[in-house]
Amino acid sequence: MEAGRARLRRRRRPGLSYNGATPKGSRLTVDEELSKLDDNIRRLKIEYEAYFNGGTPRPPNDLAFRVESVIKKHSGGTTEMNFSQRFKFNQLVQRYAVHADLWRKRLKAKEEGLAWFGAVRRSGAEAAPDPTAVRVAWENPDEEKESVQRLFEALVTALDRTGRDHSHIDETRFAEFIRKKTRQAQARLGCKWVQFSVSVEEGYVKLKAGRAKGKPAP
Repeated sequence: MEAGRARLRRRRRPGLSYNGATPKGSRLTVDEELSKLDDNIRRLKIEYEAYFNGGTPRPPNDLAFRVESVIKKHSGGTTEMNFSQRFKFNQLVQRYAVHADLWRKRLKAKEEGLAWFGAVRRSGAEAAPDPTAVRVAWENPDEEKESVQRLFEALVTALDRTGRDHSHIDETRFAEFIRKKTRQAQARLGCKWVQFSVSVEEGYVKLKAGRAKGKPAP
């Protein structure tokens, strides 16, 4: 019996429990940490999309903190990595930076109550497109102050209809937002005239921008 126990002890691998699982508190290898970082970035992307689409009440801050902690840990140059490991790590950092920048912009837009990057839902809201949707178009919003004001009032009205607080939104910030989005739309769409619209669709307040052929008739 003693000889059998000795053979069992020799078969056990150091650092592993008898069933082959990694014991609690054990350290991951660099490759394992990079693999886990990759998985967490993918998971973070899914959870942020769920949050922006109204599937979860809060953003995944805890998971984002864990991802950033791992990146910070290996960014100081103290971790020994071979060429392939460092290359993979840098790729993950770049991919996360691109996503994180987009998430920050979407969070800011959501906090401002603007639905440029997403939408606002109201339970039991109407399912049909809003027949009172407001559309305006311009080449330079600074020369169309009345139209910008009309768009702002339409947004406030739509937010009221969906029960969304808009006390933190003022006309000055909205005008700056529209000015910036006009330039971006012109560059993205390759056009001079940009059409903006505000509507409530299936309980969502939507602010959209698209190509316009020219200034619409009053």
